Amino acid sequence: MSLSSSRFYTLSCSTAVALFLGAPAAFADLTGADVWADWRGYMEGFGYGLTADEAVSGNTLTVSNVVMSLPLEGQAGTVGYTIPTLDFVTNADGTVNVVMAPQSDLTMQTKTETGEVVDIAASYDTANFQMVASGDPSALTYTYSADTMDITLDSVAMNGTTLPADAARFVMSVADIKGTTDITVADKRTYDQTMTSGAVTYDAAFVDPEGQGRFALKGGTQGMTFGGVGDLPADGQTTDIGALLAAGFDFSGTFGFLAGNMNLNFDGPDGAGTASTSSQGGNIGVAMGQEGLRYDVTQNGLDVNMLMPDVPLPISFKMQQSKFNLTMPMQKSDEEQDFAFGFKMGDFTMSDMIWGIFDPTGQLPRDPATIAIDLTGKAKVLFDFFDPAQAAALESSGAVPGELNALTLQNLVVDAVGARLSGKGDFVFDNTDLVSFGGIPKPEGAVDLELVGGNGLIDKLVAMGLLPEQQAMGARMMMGLFAVPGEGEDTLNSKIEFNDQGHILANGQRIQ
Repeated sequence: MSLSSSRFYTLSCSTAVALFLGAPAAFADLTGADVWADWRGYMEGFGYGLTADEAVSGNTLTVSNVVMSLPLEGQAGTVGYTIPTLDFVTNADGTVNVVMAPQSDLTMQTKTETGEVVDIAASYDTANFQMVASGDPSALTYTYSADTMDITLDSVAMNGTTLPADAARFVMSVADIKGTTDITVADKRTYDQTMTSGAVTYDAAFVDPEGQGRFALKGGTQGMTFGGVGDLPADGQTTDIGALLAAGFDFSGTFGFLAGNMNLNFDGPDGAGTASTSSQGGNIGVAMGQEGLRYDVTQNGLDVNMLMPDVPLPISFKMQQSKFNLTMPMQKSDEEQDFAFGFKMGDFTMSDMIWGIFDPTGQLPRDPATIAIDLTGKAKVLFDFFDPAQAAALESSGAVPGELNALTLQNLVVDAVGARLSGKGDFVFDNTDLVSFGGIPKPEGAVDLELVGGNGLIDKLVAMGLLPEQQAMGARMMMGLFAVPGEGEDTLNSKIEFNDQGHILANGQRIQ
């Protein structure tokens, strides 16, 4: 996660806490002042500047003119959030009702890469928002719900000039929101959150004031879920993500989404186009802490249709399942740290129109294709990703950012057009030897590969005229050099080894 994206995460998390924290019933008395102190301490501890007016009448603490601001990374601007009123009503049973004004304001000022100042104003509206806090100041619990939550773009200004009302539009609506949050405050702030929603819709459009283009985007999903846990240092500051991680920041959560769709229309200097997608849902897993950063994304039943300006025919494809995962260490350490990378295009199919471009007679099998790779390994990180000074020194010196120590090919699958390549392997690397393999650490290990249907595919490509006979002969010679016959028809096996002497062997025969 980049520092800028971590800023977005910070804003999202803190806004979620401020607006939608929820929890089950607790068993100790709590006052409105306790809840407001908790909110204020959380926001200020997370780097927000905060001002507000406070007044008490009976059992109600009214906080008005609440203004929160958060500087963007690198003095690139600020994000602001204003709530007209918050009422914290202390109940006889020791719980506190939190009553928020139905409309509040969001603002952001930032600069483009060309130096233009952009001011964005939006409104945040809720219908039938309800929240109850309970517990005690060291163990707060919240429950919340709302019939709808809407974010609407009100205006966009560039260098002080407000764009016409029809030049920019954005509306997002979330229905039937319910959630709970448990918070424990000690040397760290520990939280456990769950949330569900009904339909989510969005509608965005932009027209270039200089007439260079436009786009319109609409879509939504039938519902969302979220579950996450995390630790925040009690005195954490987001201005230094590295220090925040060192102090014990930790987060893991999973966002789920149900079936949905998206439609895009655009027109620009290169021409007009459209794109539409639909899917049967999926999830996004995110984790960040001292052990590193992790993403895990899955989408099911993806269907894509596009018309692009530079492509003379419609692009249409489907995928039963797409997956992507990434695990990477973020902090400097003398110890080896785990990393991982993987992706999958499962049961991928294209339209007959696309097939017809290179296989008009249908000689190639058009069965669903799958491409997948799964890598894990160990490496040493030689600098802190979140330290700008170290990053600048690394860039100017040209030094390597880390050392690769081990790599495991857990799985490789390329299954398409009647052939299937699969493999697994394991390697370790000697970073003291950068000579044997031309500047990369010397590997030691082996990979086992199996190819089924390779010769049959070559025959088809030759018959189609896509592969000249001379090149086909060269390909068969290479397969004969690196592979041996396996079990089953048209099956080849290959074991490629890198030994401790710096030699490369194929099926026991030295080739380098």
